[in-house]
Amino acid sequence: MNLPEVREIDHSPAGFAWALEVRQTLKLALPVIIAEIGWMAMGVADTLLVSHLGPEAIGATGIGGNVYFTFGIFGMGLMLGLDTLVSQAFGSGDTKAARHWLRTGLVMSIILTPLLMVAFAVFLLSIDRWGLNPEVGELAESYMNVVTWGTGPLLIYAAFRRFLQSVGSVRPVMAVILAANLINVFGNWVLINGKFGMPALGVVGSAWSTVISRTFLAAGLFNVVRISHTSTFDSGWWKSVSRSDLSNLFRLGFPAAAQITLEVGIFSLSGALVGRMSPISLAAHQIVLNISSLTFMIPLGIATAAAVRVGHAVGARERLAATRAGWSAIILAVGIMIALAITFVTIPETLVDIFTDDARIIAAGVSLLALAAVFQICDGLQAVTTGALRGLGDTRTPAVCNLVAHWLIGLPVGIWLAFSAKMEVRGIWIGLSTGLIVAGSVLLVAWTRASKRIRTAPCDSAAAA
Repeated sequence: MNLPEVREIDHSPAGFAWALEVRQTLKLALPVIIAEIGWMAMGVADTLLVSHLGPEAIGATGIGGNVYFTFGIFGMGLMLGLDTLVSQAFGSGDTKAARHWLRTGLVMSIILTPLLMVAFAVFLLSIDRWGLNPEVGELAESYMNVVTWGTGPLLIYAAFRRFLQSVGSVRPVMAVILAANLINVFGNWVLINGKFGMPALGVVGSAWSTVISRTFLAAGLFNVVRISHTSTFDSGWWKSVSRSDLSNLFRLGFPAAAQITLEVGIFSLSGALVGRMSPISLAAHQIVLNISSLTFMIPLGIATAAAVRVGHAVGARERLAATRAGWSAIILAVGIMIALAITFVTIPETLVDIFTDDARIIAAGVSLLALAAVFQICDGLQAVTTGALRGLGDTRTPAVCNLVAHWLIGLPVGIWLAFSAKMEVRGIWIGLSTGLIVAGSVLLVAWTRASKRIRTAPCDSAAAA
């Protein structure tokens, strides 16, 4: 935990201060980006390693993973409240309070696990009414029945990760995630194909590999915290967590959980809608979604850096530094996403060919990548502005914005274009792009107004606003 440089703020001439801010943001963001890419790579590996089983297997793992993650991400989203609570406590120098909020997150994870598993099991009872291709639906149900057993480790991992990132200890997170990737790839290879005397489980084997790797993630980060923050798990550590603490974390985390669940949910629903089309369309959709999601890990990592640095500045009562941290992250992320969008347009065949050699899937995927290039920029913008606002303690604005942009605007547009205008999968992607353009634009306005407020008001007031 060596990030005292996080508080090297507001003591340099303006030009140098901005350069220093970009440098510090990158220093914090790069390991987080690698960790985010490592996290996303698990899903990509699942897709790659089942691809030889056919388009139905690709579609089933995609739908199964996305639908389950809509439930899991709600619990993980509640832990986003730790970004604000831990980073502001750490920024003010109160490491004891920072550790206490971690304990609160762990207790909440334990409480949430059975609730989410039951809710997901009940939801799965409706799978016959999703209108999926029968073979895809059967495989997806088998996948989801297994992957749900990783819920507890997933939430515990999320609590540890938010804590470590919020105190600037990002490299251990990166290392554990990279190691988990190796375990996941090996587990997929063994369990999908039946190596070393194991039965060939196919798609179900991929699900079990996911559960194993998530258990490793939770155990790995537990050991990191146990070693680096020795007093965190004193005897009876959970007894220090009060109902008031849980309520405070829930109050701050719920809007963030709602926001990220709404966003992930719209992509999960899009997969279910495409599942009503041909297996080729579904496979192309899943491949392009994997590519887009992988590149999205870059602004998502920068968003975490923005939340942490803005939160540290608020805790240290450095008003100008808080606004500078947010704007630096936004400019950095948008610039990178523009470059990636150009790549999507210039070498689409090369990107899709990584996942499949089926000419039909490649042709469909190439047409979708042009649309993905458009929403990449606004997707990065909305992610980083959300992170900056979270550093201030504002988790409600992104939640409301995502509800309106994705569910009330983007979804109806996508459904109409796909089924009424007969544009099929391209219509769905135009709808997704529309929602992201609206969300990115509105959240940029929200951050602009918030940054103006905190330049003229005490940081405490700004954070409360």
